[in-house]
Amino acid sequence: MADTTVQRTNELLYLDDLHVGRRFTSGTHALDEKQITAFAREFDPQPFHTDHEAAKATLFHGLAASGWHTAAITMRLQVNGGLPIAGGIVGLGGEVAWPKATRPGDVLHVESEVVEVVPSRSRPDRGTVTVRSETRNQGGDVVQAATVKLLVPRRSKMDSAIRRS
Repeated sequence: MADTTVQRTNELLYLDDLHVGRRFTSGTHALDEKQITAFAREFDPQPFHTDHEAAKATLFHGLAASGWHTAAITMRLQVNGGLPIAGGIVGLGGEVAWPKATRPGDVLHVESEVVEVVPSRSRPDRGTVTVRSETRNQGGDVVQAATVKLLVPRRSKMDSAIRRS
């Protein structure tokens, strides 16, 4: 990710507020073994996610969170202020990778950067924004990298007029 100033805001942002290079950092989430095994038992019941002892004999050499659990935590962190998009974070597609396992004791945060902003030609009330996000643990290791395209509303003419006054 480019080395630019991280911007935090409590204001919800529209397409008109976003530009390439704008960065955001979320709050944090501490992950423990109980959270990992509870998520895995319900959604990804593989031994390296559900059983501390069995996980030692796997390629992870210990308990690891499901990538989908990491993705869910990432989404929560972004929704709770890490990516303050007006109208919500509405995904249109993307790519995700998990370069390093998420482990019990990890404290995660998300760093996001806008990499493309495209106003819609046919729908002037919206556009798409491509965002690259890295979910990092307390040591700065990337445990998830995702590039997603989001549907983002534009400010209405009325909103813009009120903001200027």
